[in-house]
Amino acid sequence: MRNFFVFLVFSTSFLLSKAQNDIDVLLSAGIDDAKRFANDYLAPGTNGAMYSINANWFNSAKVKPLGGFEISIIANASLISDEDKMFNMNTADYNNVQFVSGSSTQNVASVLGENDPSIFVEVEYDDPIFGSQTAEFELPQGIGEDSYNLIPSAAVQAAVGLGSGIEVKARYFPKVDTDEVTFNMYGAGLQLEFTEWLPADKLWPVALSGIVAYSHLDGSYNLTESSGIEGENQRLENNTNTWLFQLAVSTKLPVFNLYGGLGYITGKSESDLLGNYRVTNGILTSQTITDPFSVSSDVSSLRGTVGFKLKLGFFRLNGEYHISEFDAFSVGVNFGFR
Repeated sequence: MRNFFVFLVFSTSFLLSKAQNDIDVLLSAGIDDAKRFANDYLAPGTNGAMYSINANWFNSAKVKPLGGFEISIIANASLISDEDKMFNMNTADYNNVQFVSGSSTQNVASVLGENDPSIFVEVEYDDPIFGSQTAEFELPQGIGEDSYNLIPSAAVQAAVGLGSGIEVKARYFPKVDTDEVTFNMYGAGLQLEFTEWLPADKLWPVALSGIVAYSHLDGSYNLTESSGIEGENQRLENNTNTWLFQLAVSTKLPVFNLYGGLGYITGKSESDLLGNYRVTNGILTSQTITDPFSVSSDVSSLRGTVGFKLKLGFFRLNGEYHISEFDAFSVGVNFGFR
């Protein structure tokens, strides 16, 4: 569970769990440089997670009647492309960082990728005694092959029909709370079936509806033992909020149905590196940096969906695929009444 949490939300730990000298040099280069690198490094991972947690909000455009319900166990994953595994790092955008190779721009690993071979940079920093100094360190690796090219998520979801073409939904991932990790994910949605409000709606071969859904993910990862830097209350905190607006259409057959739709996803993920970090400047001096930086990433794009649903009495099974900035797929095991 800890690895899942770090992978999904706090991939920043790959940056912070490196050797102590790596972190010292990175922060010694200046907060602006450290923040710029962390933002570009993390964005593909946090963006992919936002698309992952927004899958499987519906499995039919036909809403449930008054008192009808469905409980679902869903597993989602967004797909990682080769472009997501790297980003172009231009040292002209940095104050104190240069590539050891001498180039000014180079593709380097994001949190989803891997540098092969390793990439080294030279950082310039000011020593209060000896003046301008330089140090060399290896850029952090990402999760690389360990990702299996997927960013997973999961939830338990409930849907209840309120009558008059209205269905409400809620999803939840059981809270994780340990000495190192705290993680929480939940969401809520509203589905309105437009064809339910039309005359002779039962004669229509398909159903048409609209869905609005909100997803929230937050957590904290204790870094004090793993960061390799002296300090207190060192932690990473993340707060992610997304919205989905979706038009859906589906067939209305007794057993097997197809569904699909066009939607729009928007969201923001914010990660804060908090606590006190005593960073060495040379051999004899050090400084304490408190709450070094915050980084964020945003998503905003259209999403197309195709899927199927098999209904066998109380038991239902559905699968779907999404085409968007991050393609995603999902499967759901559903238990329902009416």
